[in-house]
Amino acid sequence: MRRPLVAGNWKMHGTRASVAELIEGLRRQSLSGDAEVAVFPSCLHIAQVVEGLAEVPVVIGGQDCAVEPQQGALTGEVAASQLREAGCAMVLVGHSERRLSLGESDEVVVRKFVAAQACGLIPVLCVGETLAQREAGETLVVVGRQLAAIVDAQGVGVFARAVVAYEPVWAIGTGLTASPEQAQEVHAAIRARLAAQDADVAGKVRILYGGSVKAANAAELFGMPDIDGGLVGGASLNADEFGAICRAAGN
Repeated sequence: MRRPLVAGNWKMHGTRASVAELIEGLRRQSLSGDAEVAVFPSCLHIAQVVEGLAEVPVVIGGQDCAVEPQQGALTGEVAASQLREAGCAMVLVGHSERRLSLGESDEVVVRKFVAAQACGLIPVLCVGETLAQREAGETLVVVGRQLAAIVDAQGVGVFARAVVAYEPVWAIGTGLTASPEQAQEVHAAIRARLAAQDADVAGKVRILYGGSVKAANAAELFGMPDIDGGLVGGASLNADEFGAICRAAGN
């Protein structure tokens, strides 16, 4: 039985004051132990969040890590080892905003995935297609390629210590959401692709849906057999909304 996971990606949002308010809001939430909850603040606010949520069952993660696992001469980058020391247990890799806006290739994503695992972090591998790719019928080809980059380089076994997040790029921050059936189709294809090499790993890996997840649509999305929770963007900046999404996953 896969334990649902709801992960809040705060992206490039937050001041010390707004983060303190969000922490306080999260502390007031009734979070079901049936679902794991994680938040991914900006690097600047990780220490504040780790301290503020110390007594709350919430995992802290980083939004990105460097291709090199240890400290070194990479100005502006943050090593997975530094995230781990700061109190993180997870890290996002391959988010579509980094793939598209910053030009991160599959090869770079593989190196970050490897660096994360080398330092004991659980990588959350983000995969997904653009609207043009969906309209061209290329969704499963694109997602399959992004997944295969990891499998071909490291073997399917690495997904025993990882999470996959399917994010249709056209549904991120747009208000558009893949229907539960559309999302389920891709989630099932991801699981089948992994199962072709290792059914046990495929059966246990958690696959999250990301793309304008809200309290209003969470229960229907999470009710699909291969959707194991959500990677939540804008809605995670509202503690009450995020808490409702977490409870939907727990139910």
